Amino acid sequence: MSNSKQTLKIGIIGCGGIANGKHMPSLAKQPKAEMVAFCDIIKERAEKAAEEFGVEGAKVYTDYLELLKDKSIDVIHVCTPNDSHSEISVASMEAGKHVMCEKPMAKTAAQAKEMVEAAKRTGKKLTIGYQNRYRNDSLYLKDLCEAGELGDIYLGKALAIRRRAVPTWGVFLDEEKQGGGPLIDIGTHALDLTLWMMDNYKPKSVLGSTFHKLGHRENAANAFGPWDPEQFKVEDSAFGFITMENGATIILESSWALNVVETGEAKTILAGTEGGADMKDGLRINGEKMSRLYDTKIDLNAGGVAFYSGSAENESDREQRLWLEAILEDKEPVVTPEQAYVVTQILEAIYESSKTGKAVYFE
Repeated sequence: MSNSKQTLKIGIIGCGGIANGKHMPSLAKQPKAEMVAFCDIIKERAEKAAEEFGVEGAKVYTDYLELLKDKSIDVIHVCTPNDSHSEISVASMEAGKHVMCEKPMAKTAAQAKEMVEAAKRTGKKLTIGYQNRYRNDSLYLKDLCEAGELGDIYLGKALAIRRRAVPTWGVFLDEEKQGGGPLIDIGTHALDLTLWMMDNYKPKSVLGSTFHKLGHRENAANAFGPWDPEQFKVEDSAFGFITMENGATIILESSWALNVVETGEAKTILAGTEGGADMKDGLRINGEKMSRLYDTKIDLNAGGVAFYSGSAENESDREQRLWLEAILEDKEPVVTPEQAYVVTQILEAIYESSKTGKAVYFE
């Protein structure tokens, strides 16, 4: 697509929580985006979205295949449950549309692979909604890593720990639709961030354990109100030990419900030969200078960061702006399908290892 095209016509498939919470409000701020079509299996949801975010005369559908017949649509945003990500993304690319699919890429690695192959086959751009990469602290840390400030990063910790914050709406507790609980929901963000910082996408082996220890409790304390134990079909916490081909190691911790006081979501801790970094309390860098240890807290409010344009831009707005720019300027998206595929492979391996009690080895 050449630069001559100034606005991209966008179709939204799935008008639930994540579409309303992230995609549509951020797209509405982009001068180069027009939301022209909305699809949801519940027609009222699509109608409400069209009214609130659509251009005049925006179309409403309950069948995404009907929406995809519209030749004027350039881009599709897939905001449905995990089990349909692959099917809808592949069909959208086959129909000649670029695709942003909400994370995780797919429910299974096989489905994710189909998406990678469809992008290659059709020449359409595909990206996955890992918006935590676009935070100020993430972008600054990525620049430090790329500049070699941490040296060779051989240890990463990917943290997505909630003490009691089980999502009780939508299909989050439904294993069939989601493929899992906190690991595939929030662990995926922390893992994506850690792999990206390390720029290492070659896993060798994975050892994992998942637990369903608290989900059966009645009237449990929970940030989003008590969950229904009958509905709670997924793990409440999951942990992985990942060894990469070059020997680097990543430890992944994720939970919706866990008896710990120290919590944190979509955070990474990195240790390299020249220094380390963590996102525990803001962004901190540590190292050694002139035979002395130091650690420094980075003030992210002073000065700009890469990709930065104006103080009002949050990570979701930045994610959408850079995605649209990738299409209009024919650049690679920030999150590539190949990277997201590795995230899905590792998550699947943690679940697999937990079931079998054995390590999973990659070819």
